[in-house]
Amino acid sequence: MTGRHLRDHPERGSGTVLAAGLALVVITAMAMMLLLAQSAVMASRAAAAADLAALAGADALRGLTSGAPCDVAAEVAARHDAVLTGCTEGSGQTVEVRTELTSRTMLGPASGHARAGPPP
Repeated sequence: MTGRHLRDHPERGSGTVLAAGLALVVITAMAMMLLLAQSAVMASRAAAAADLAALAGADALRGLTSGAPCDVAAEVAARHDAVLTGCTEGSGQTVEVRTELTSRTMLGPASGHARAGPPP
C-alpha cells in the first residue's frame, strides 16, 4: 500500500524543498543588503572624517588655529576613528587629505577624500 501511495503522488514533499530554497534566497539577499548598507555607512563616515580633517588643516594653514596643517588634520581624523593616509598643502592655501577608517568592513576599508580652502 505504501509503495502504491508514493507512485500516485511523486511530488509529495516538493513544497518543503521549494520553501526551504526560497527562504535561503531571501536570507542571502537580506545579508547582501545589510553588507551593502554597512559599507555605505562606513563610506559616509570616512568622507565626513576627510571633510573635517581638510577643514581643520585649512584653518591651520591660514593661521586661524595653531599647528602644522597636516598634523592638525591627522588629529581631527583620529578623533573620528580614521587615519590620515595622505595630506597635501596645495597652492592658494588649500589642504587636500585622504582618510581611511580604522574599522573595516567585509568589502574592505572605507576611504574618504576632501579638499578645503578659500574659494578660487
